[in-house]
Amino acid sequence: MLQIRPTCENCNKVLPFDAEDAMICTFECTFCKDCVEKLKEVCPNCGGGFEKRPIRPENLLEKYPVSKEVIHKPVDFEMHYKNLKD
Repeated sequence: MLQIRPTCENCNKVLPFDAEDAMICTFECTFCKDCVEKLKEVCPNCGGGFEKRPIRPENLLEKYPVSKEVIHKPVDFEMHYKNLKD
């Protein structure tokens, strides 16, 4: 079951369960589409790619609530770009 995290890990933008611009990697690291573009589509945590996060149907939110845990770890873009080159 996806956690459906509430914010972008980098910029802390709110990403509700039905956000069209929420992106996740295979480990559910969650970023907004703008930050994913800046990251060159590579997760800074695991090195994997991103996909659009599915939208959980609203009628299932009570039974399967979304995560309230905010993970805010701004990316060091200089280091990220350096790692992409290596």
